[in-house]
Amino acid sequence: MVRLYGRARRVWDRPLTAYYLILGGSLLITVLGLVMVYSASQITALQLSLPGSYFFRKQFLAAVLGGLLLLAASRMPSKLHRALAYPMLLGSVFLMILVQVPGIGVAVNGNQNWISVGGPFQLQPSEFGKLALVLWGADLLARKQDKRLLTQWKHMLVPLVPVAFMLLGLIMLGGDMGTAIILTAILFGLLWLAGAPTRLFGGVLAVAATLGVILIKTSPNRMARLACLGATEPGPGDSCWQAVHGIYALANGGLFGSGLGASVEKWGQLPEAHTDFIFAITGEELGLAGTLSVLALFAALGYAGIRVAGRTEDPFVRYAAGGVTTWITAQAVINIGAVLGLLPIAGVPLPLFSYGGSALLPTMFAIGLLIAFAREDPAARTALAMRQPRFGRKRAAVRGSAGREPRKWNTMRRRAAARSSGER
Repeated sequence: MVRLYGRARRVWDRPLTAYYLILGGSLLITVLGLVMVYSASQITALQLSLPGSYFFRKQFLAAVLGGLLLLAASRMPSKLHRALAYPMLLGSVFLMILVQVPGIGVAVNGNQNWISVGGPFQLQPSEFGKLALVLWGADLLARKQDKRLLTQWKHMLVPLVPVAFMLLGLIMLGGDMGTAIILTAILFGLLWLAGAPTRLFGGVLAVAATLGVILIKTSPNRMARLACLGATEPGPGDSCWQAVHGIYALANGGLFGSGLGASVEKWGQLPEAHTDFIFAITGEELGLAGTLSVLALFAALGYAGIRVAGRTEDPFVRYAAGGVTTWITAQAVINIGAVLGLLPIAGVPLPLFSYGGSALLPTMFAIGLLIAFAREDPAARTALAMRQPRFGRKRAAVRGSAGREPRKWNTMRRRAAARSSGER
């Protein structure tokens, strides 16, 4: 047991562990998500008189575009990432303002946070606001750290907190509190990484919590969601219908599930089966084994992000990697917690897994950032530089230092010589 633990510890400490975890974990989550989107969305598509693969095709297209963004982000140097911070922030703010313009903004499920971009495609600018806050906040804090200004509380808060609250205000104008919670988590993650004092951190947290309580108390819909925590039966007027049927789906799955495509709850009982509650359908079709596998992949991704942020000496890389990790981890916890009935339903998708191109594209770009940061680690860069194809290593070893071709032996001549000398 001790030997096995030591071997596992050595594997975890290898320079490329974080790189492979981020690349492999994100790829597995995305592929499994595509499979579950296809399974969970078929009935919804048919009910809307659409082809059964309608939502899957859109998600697959978004995954392909996201893969290109991931590849581009993973090959960009940190200087280019920092150069994109301000344009991305300004673009996100501009699009969030357009959302509130009548005739341009589109309301979905009571939240006006969408822009129609033609045909069946819609864009949710607040999803790109998460990426913009991570990049801009990381660049801002890195520049202030280089100038040794983060020891002053004014420089730590301004302009990071006012800009973050401006983004939160634009999001809350559309009524999307779930996305606002994720943005708040990113803000606190950046402040924590910047070394904010406990009093300062607690003060910002108290202000955010007070605003959150006011927003919940003044909204009957949010109060109803809060009342559904732990519910096992639909409330008056089916107020807890979605939360309860999410629990039913998980309960139906058992240990190994009813089989891929064999969900019962997706036949109209569970709303948003392919988006916010896709984890429930995963539990019903793949069982506890499937849900634990998804949790393990997100845990590995979170561990790798923390490792990248903790081992770098570049402040921008540390803040950006920590911000991305906070974003993905917090969103996964809020989504899964809502499906399990442990948290109120916030209406946020499961990163890389749920249906939604607007959420998938910036998330895959963020994964590309983590991959790029993992590659920039000095030990990882050395390991990647030393890595060669197996065939190339064999040829290099055979050629020798002089670069001569290996000597070719005539085996027939050796055997004849052996027989003439009496060898047997």
